[in-house]
Amino acid sequence: MLRCLTTGFVIWLAATIALRFGGQYLLHPESLAAIAALLLVSFPLMAWVARSICAALPRDKWPAAGIFIVMPTLVLDTFSTVFFPFAYPNIPEPAAGLFGGWILWCCAGALFGVSFARR
Repeated sequence: MLRCLTTGFVIWLAATIALRFGGQYLLHPESLAAIAALLLVSFPLMAWVARSICAALPRDKWPAAGIFIVMPTLVLDTFSTVFFPFAYPNIPEPAAGLFGGWILWCCAGALFGVSFARR
């Protein structure tokens, strides 16, 4: 489980750095089409990422591993959302709500991905 927590932290850190430098090109709260595209891609992508991380684990450990994978994001992005203008000065402040919702959506996708498996 420590590997899953560490992997989750690395994913969070990489995503945070990427958003810090390029988030203004990704988060467009004024565009319904951009929001829909972001959400449509993110959920299955995160489901696939979480399943890939858990592939080496016994199937019965996947739900717990999924929690450890998303925990760094849920804990640390709470602060990123609350202090959004400071954390992401490159992204317009009206995107804070989209950011928060998107983070929850990504975590839901990851947890969904580890909840079901072909047997």
